[in-house]
Amino acid sequence: MDKVLHSAADAVADIPDGAVLAVGGFGLCGIPSTLIGALAETGVGGLRVVSNNCGVDDWGLGLLLSAGRIARVTGSYVGENKEFARQYLAGELEVELTPQGTLAERLRAGGAGIPAFFTPAGVGTQVEEGGLPWRYHPDGSVALASPPKEVREFGGRRYLLEEAITADFALVRAEVADRHGNCVFRAAARNFNPLCATAGRVTLVEAERIVEPGELPPDAVHLPGVYVDRVVAADPSDKRIERRTVRPAATPEV
Repeated sequence: MDKVLHSAADAVADIPDGAVLAVGGFGLCGIPSTLIGALAETGVGGLRVVSNNCGVDDWGLGLLLSAGRIARVTGSYVGENKEFARQYLAGELEVELTPQGTLAERLRAGGAGIPAFFTPAGVGTQVEEGGLPWRYHPDGSVALASPPKEVREFGGRRYLLEEAITADFALVRAEVADRHGNCVFRAAARNFNPLCATAGRVTLVEAERIVEPGELPPDAVHLPGVYVDRVVAADPSDKRIERRTVRPAATPEV
């Protein structure tokens, strides 16, 4: 089946208000910026986003955040985004922080049909005990806090029960995809993208290059097309560098 659509706008057209979105990428690396941009144009709101982080103030998920379209974020890192911090502390945004490896496994478990799992991450912290502020009142008091987690011992070690994550839609970015939805990710972009893709009930992929079926060697495929519902071409001009670091110019020898 040919899963390639004409545009990103077509791909996101049926995402409704209040949808749960699993969004791939890390920082600005491997984020589905073309799909996010198209979604920002639709005007949908009340979105509940699962992503490692929420982009930066003016790019990635930061576009939806600054427009007030995101109601809740489940993630592991909230730096680099002043508007995120402002909305969270002002009680405008609900935030569930979770350890990064736990977040990855919750997505993987959701895609594998595993409802929950035990992990040692977070034992002995507020992740276990509860009380992490999820939402504040405008006056700074806590409106909603995380609940305590179930704990069990295995082999004399304590583990927390974590629930899997599934999403209504997954937005991911691939380096290459064929028309059947088979995907290849490049380097660090192969972090949360495949996990988000499998956790989504409807998975949207933007690809930097789209090839014909059979062009990708089977052993090179990172994400089988069975997990993918729609493929669109990524905008080649929408890549950004989050932090540019350059080496000082060498001092000329005298």
